[in-house]
Amino acid sequence: MADVILRNTNIKRILNGHPWIYKTEIDRIEGDYTPGGIVNVLNHKKEFIGKGYINLKSMITVRLLTRDINEEIDEEFFRRRIKRAWEYRKKVMDNLSSCRVVFAEADFLPALIVDKFGDYLVLQTLALGIDKYKNTIVKLLVEILNPKGIYERNDVNVRELEGLPQQKGYLYGKFDTMQQFEENGIKFWVDIENGQKTGYFLDQKENRKAIQNYVKDAEVLDCFSHTGSFTVHALHYGAKRVETVDISEEAIEIAKKNVELNGYQERCNFVCDNAFDLLRRYDKEGRKFDTVILDPPAFTKSKETVKDALRGYKEINLRALKILREGGFLITCSCSQHIKPDMFLGVIKEAANDAKRNVRLVEQRTQSKDHPILLASEETQYLKCLILQVL
Repeated sequence: MADVILRNTNIKRILNGHPWIYKTEIDRIEGDYTPGGIVNVLNHKKEFIGKGYINLKSMITVRLLTRDINEEIDEEFFRRRIKRAWEYRKKVMDNLSSCRVVFAEADFLPALIVDKFGDYLVLQTLALGIDKYKNTIVKLLVEILNPKGIYERNDVNVRELEGLPQQKGYLYGKFDTMQQFEENGIKFWVDIENGQKTGYFLDQKENRKAIQNYVKDAEVLDCFSHTGSFTVHALHYGAKRVETVDISEEAIEIAKKNVELNGYQERCNFVCDNAFDLLRRYDKEGRKFDTVILDPPAFTKSKETVKDALRGYKEINLRALKILREGGFLITCSCSQHIKPDMFLGVIKEAANDAKRNVRLVEQRTQSKDHPILLASEETQYLKCLILQVL
């Protein structure tokens, strides 16, 4: 096994538990290795730090799997890790019908994502090292969770940075990729084959449940609604009426199916439009709502575009605050990993000041417990959800 020897620089982040070794942190590599293979990571004194898989094509050159020099990376290793991840979900989640089974670095299985929708699993192997173990992982998921089927959603750009092709397809069983599942006692359709990411955003599960006190008997505007997950929850929790807005006609069609699946179509109308334009138009027209929900896609994927993203967040939140009735609630989210919680809250404060609205913070939330946050790896905390009241 080759030894990756780090530079004599500040490696406190790595020693404190962060699993990534960047190319710039490596002094030299001694011994032979294969791309995606397991290597030892040593400090400049050649003292052992951990083992992980290597890929020189990636800026994240090594992703650590273990800090135990005696732990072998084999099938039994992955069995232990997947079992531990599943036992954690069984302990912390109220319902396992839909949940994230493995959350990559936060479950000490870097670059591995496994989502569960009813009896079916969706898998992503986002780095070369974990991709090499894909068949083993599928075998173990069948053994531990006994699903009816497993589907691969590796049609993501990040794989190309690892020298991997984009691909999707069946890994275990053959089944209809449009499936029903339950979340918080509500039925949803998931498009496993063509939906965004793994088909549905499970990280908002607990936040969607948390809106119930703020939507009852309310007129609700749900912007960036995607396939209507917040919309259906609002209707389920007694909203008087919900206007559901998304720029994607395909997403709106699935949102309609989700509303119909639960029998709420009489209290919902759908608008296919750009939410930025719609919010500006409603502000000019003097439209008012009791609750506005903003759950946009990530506005930035890099540190370089954070300022532009902050402007975008300020704009939509400012408009939303202006169209809320006195006493109304704003439920606003950001899934941009580079937008830190304090930055997001700061943008909302600026938006409130510019909108001349007095606002109080009711709840400050993050991703659901099946997406655990590893304190040593700030990248594992990415979702912000604020619930605010306009006074």
